[in-house]
Amino acid sequence: MASAAHEDRYWDSPDGLKLHYRHYDGDAAALPVICMPGLTRNARDFEELAEHLAGKRRVLCVDFRGRGDSEYARDPMTYNPVVYAGDVAALLDQAEIERFVAIGTSLGGLVTSLLATMHGGKIAGYVINDIGPDIDPEGIERIKTYVGVGGSYPTWMHAARSLQEGHGETFPDWSLEDWLAFAKKCMTVGGNGRIVFDYDMKIAEPFRQSDGAPDVDLWPAFEALGGRPGLLVRGEQSDLLTPATRDAMLARIDGLESVTVPRVGHAPTLAEPEAIAAIDALLGKAG
Repeated sequence: MASAAHEDRYWDSPDGLKLHYRHYDGDAAALPVICMPGLTRNARDFEELAEHLAGKRRVLCVDFRGRGDSEYARDPMTYNPVVYAGDVAALLDQAEIERFVAIGTSLGGLVTSLLATMHGGKIAGYVINDIGPDIDPEGIERIKTYVGVGGSYPTWMHAARSLQEGHGETFPDWSLEDWLAFAKKCMTVGGNGRIVFDYDMKIAEPFRQSDGAPDVDLWPAFEALGGRPGLLVRGEQSDLLTPATRDAMLARIDGLESVTVPRVGHAPTLAEPEAIAAIDALLGKAG
């Protein structure tokens, strides 16, 4: 099956950065979906999901500032969830989106919860992928080992093998071809022709200063999502979202349901059959 085409579009952040998103066209009568990626990731992460949804509804996959084809921030301390939420709010205004379904992976899930406190009336439904208001310190320590570290590779195959060596426990069933496709999502060809990670290494500065975890109580933001259709996706082997936090979220957030993706760590790609089926069901409830 041919891949669904996307259009590269841009919007302006409140502090004047040119930010990028992929736009997949679809039925204008259906609620659009806005996909927000994890800490070191970008719009390409949602390629399979966006292609699955394209045609049925519009899909906007964003590059947060400092990632992918978005401009890098002049002040690295603006690499934080509150600023990202403000950037997405600006996108909603400039794209004239009144209501939408949010899909947020990890950091994108935190941004989704903050948007609920800022523009809750615009969120018709949401998917939170492998993150919650309580974050397992074990996962934070793992992220510290690679965020902002960088590295470069002479070929895509070298890059793929390096990712497999460093993150093989997250996706134990992946083939080398899977890792090669993964490398092409989170890396790019640098100015010197070598393969490099596709984000500003300075995103690590505020992450390390905060010790990786937000220093505020995130429960009120997540609870602000209650009262509308919601889906919590968890990787069975996640080291960031514990079963205890998942269960507490299900108990405290009205309307939230969950699905577990087997034999996957942090975070599911949302291309897994279990995730796709659950997202389709969520979208059916949201409208």
